[in-house]
Amino acid sequence: MLKGFKDFITGGNLIETAVALVMALATVALVNALIADIITPIIGAIVGEPSFEDLTFTINDSEFLYGDFINALITFVSIGAAVYFFIVKPYQAYQARRGVTPETKDCPHCLSTIPLGASRCAHCTQPVS
Repeated sequence: MLKGFKDFITGGNLIETAVALVMALATVALVNALIADIITPIIGAIVGEPSFEDLTFTINDSEFLYGDFINALITFVSIGAAVYFFIVKPYQAYQARRGVTPETKDCPHCLSTIPLGASRCAHCTQPVS
């Protein structure tokens, strides 16, 4: 039992996952700092509001913190753009240079991802050429 646990702990997948998690957390902290310290003040300079977190409105004694939502939306879009432009696009270019062929394709009917050799979509059951 202990040997199995030792193999699990020292296995490559667990170590790689732990490193990826640590790097992801560091990236989140970096992107949050970028948003809070650079992007939000730039948008605030354009709009005239230096911080969005204090923006609220009240209806029937219920306070709506829409400024927090604006900050979260800016963070979400910025993280999505950073991941797409700095990870996804370079990786796709790298794969194209290596000549790696994709293993999946999109169903033309429902646009779900299916194996490249599939003759029928598992999601919508339509024939796929």
